Amino acid sequence: MKNTILTLQQRKQNQQKITMLTAYDYTTAKLMDDSGVDCLLVGDSLGMVMLGYESTVSVTMEDMIHHSKAVAKGAKNALVVTDLPFMSYHASIYDAVHNAGRLIQEGNAQVVKLEGGRAFCEHIKMIAQASIPVIAHIGLMPQSVLALGGYKVQGRDYQAAKDIILDALAVEQAGATAILLECVPADLAKFITELVSIPTIGIGAGHGCDGQVLVYQDMLSMYDGVSSKFVKSFAPIGDQMKQAFADYCQEVKQQQYPASMHEFAIDGEIMIQLKSEFSK
Repeated sequence: MKNTILTLQQRKQNQQKITMLTAYDYTTAKLMDDSGVDCLLVGDSLGMVMLGYESTVSVTMEDMIHHSKAVAKGAKNALVVTDLPFMSYHASIYDAVHNAGRLIQEGNAQVVKLEGGRAFCEHIKMIAQASIPVIAHIGLMPQSVLALGGYKVQGRDYQAAKDIILDALAVEQAGATAILLECVPADLAKFITELVSIPTIGIGAGHGCDGQVLVYQDMLSMYDGVSSKFVKSFAPIGDQMKQAFADYCQEVKQQQYPASMHEFAIDGEIMIQLKSEFSK
């Protein structure tokens, strides 16, 4: 059955964990959907992992709609959540509702996600009043990385932790469907999960959240270098892909591929006739 926002709420009530992974294309979405992933997040992280941008701030509405539409085609059961990108909702409540509507109508998303707590409660309220489910993303907010001074754990001192709690309570009151908590201390995330009645999804927020999300390129080790502390590599797919690409190049250059088993045949008499006709 197709997962909905009610599915997430029931999971929280029944203390069943929610699974979410990022997806940006039809093929990957279908593989994840077939594997039983509950939710697919078309994150603005696509700017970095798919389009090669240095951050998420360059991602446009057109980028999000394009990728969301592709993911939705592959998601038969998973709930599709799509990010509102940088400056698509910041300038006005009208922009927030209008662009949320575009993600639903044009991108075939089922839920939209925006970054922000108390400062965006009116935006969340009006999006929800337009009958569009919305997830609020608090804690570390990548779209605000310049203002935050980099990708750092949030909520480690008393006031910062209190601010995140107040954000969570405010967005719940405003009508958010769920809360995504990024890079906050595990005990704080667990406490917030117990405080609110809506589901929490964690990324770098410990096991106390109602669910977890990861960027799939991270959990499949598709990047070189040091990954975030909260990332676990579930399979060395990056190394396997590079080896496969290298093997392909070698076999083509050494004329090992394609072999006869990969070729299509034609009647020899036809080839004799063709060569006779066209040979000089």
